[in-house]
Amino acid sequence: MNNTRYSLLLSAGGIAGFVAAIVLLLNAAKRASFIPTTAFTQLVAPVAQLAAIVLFIAIVALAGASGWRLIAGLAGIVSLASLVGVEFVINLVFAEIAPQAIGALRAGPLGIALTVASMGFLITTIAVAAAWFQTLPKWALLTYAVGSVVVALRAFVPEIALDTALVAMAVGVVGISTHLLRVKSPATPEGALTAQ
Repeated sequence: MNNTRYSLLLSAGGIAGFVAAIVLLLNAAKRASFIPTTAFTQLVAPVAQLAAIVLFIAIVALAGASGWRLIAGLAGIVSLASLVGVEFVINLVFAEIAPQAIGALRAGPLGIALTVASMGFLITTIAVAAAWFQTLPKWALLTYAVGSVVVALRAFVPEIALDTALVAMAVGVVGISTHLLRVKSPATPEGALTAQ
């Protein structure tokens, strides 16, 4: 891949990461009632996962990923895609129906699907953190991973923990995105994104 394409893809991933971080902070502020819940805040919630998919694609495609790192990265992309659906259900369906109806939906196949998506996100977050630990800035990757684990376990944690986890994810994503934007040209396939 030539330097121009490499730089463009890294830039796209880095910018997408900043978009994801902004939306994560918006979601945290909404959940903590710092800003009101509106049609806009509900509609924009899934954008965090969509933007994170672009970030992950940039990392996987441009870091010369192979073997375990490639599998973990692709699994992370799939789990983020499943979370887009989860966010749409939570923000656009559950927000409009009665709590009793939500309980009934969670008791059926939708509840199973939501659980599978959350557990998939939990497992792939750990896999991605392990796979990319020597490649991306450790502090950013660990901050993102810890926040992501708490979010994956959202049904079992208090609201303040979930809000804090969303902020942690945003901070981690900013660190990873900043690193991507600083990479100027490809090095070796395995060392192209090596954290400094």
